[in-house]
Amino acid sequence: MLDGWVRRRIDPPLDRLGQGLAQAGISANAVTLAGLGVGLAAALMIVLELEAVALALFGLNRLLDGLDGAIARSTRRTDRGGFLDIVLDFAIYGAIPLAFALRDPGTFALPAAVLLFSFYVNGASFLAFAAVAAKRSMTSDVRGIKSIYFTAGFMEGTETILFFAAMIALPGHFPVLAYAFAGLTVMSALARITLAWHAFRDEPIEESD
Repeated sequence: MLDGWVRRRIDPPLDRLGQGLAQAGISANAVTLAGLGVGLAAALMIVLELEAVALALFGLNRLLDGLDGAIARSTRRTDRGGFLDIVLDFAIYGAIPLAFALRDPGTFALPAAVLLFSFYVNGASFLAFAAVAAKRSMTSDVRGIKSIYFTAGFMEGTETILFFAAMIALPGHFPVLAYAFAGLTVMSALARITLAWHAFRDEPIEESD
């Protein structure tokens, strides 16, 4: 929901930095893979209860996630790079709740499981919508140029960053934050499902005489 407002402010400096990295010979895929390593390190720090380090690493992961796209825009966007970026984003989004569950199974496992369930449903609705949209040759730049059709929702990248940052900084509040995040994520999925129900309505077949 906040991504459009945020992107208008962060894309210009990211694009300038991305151009500099591209000129230095750093590829978008290399940055994407570096982001995966940093994000998994952040999850490990959550398990080890090193919140300050985890928060710094998570912030760096999100910065790298923005930079890989900026590098791709300044050089050449590829289907392989777009695929890798989406899959590894999902991996990090799953690793953070899992890290809390591993840190304190008795307290955090259930809210982490509920949150992961909401991610599963939301991710399925997002990717299924993109697949059908591609089949119908639909395009959208509602959140900038993307590798797949991108549908906006209540919970987007900015909201995810804010919730995860709050969880890392305030681990004692993880259950409340996880349930709230899960509820909003399911609402986002339901809104997308409703949109798909109307957008993908098949035209009636006209019978010939």
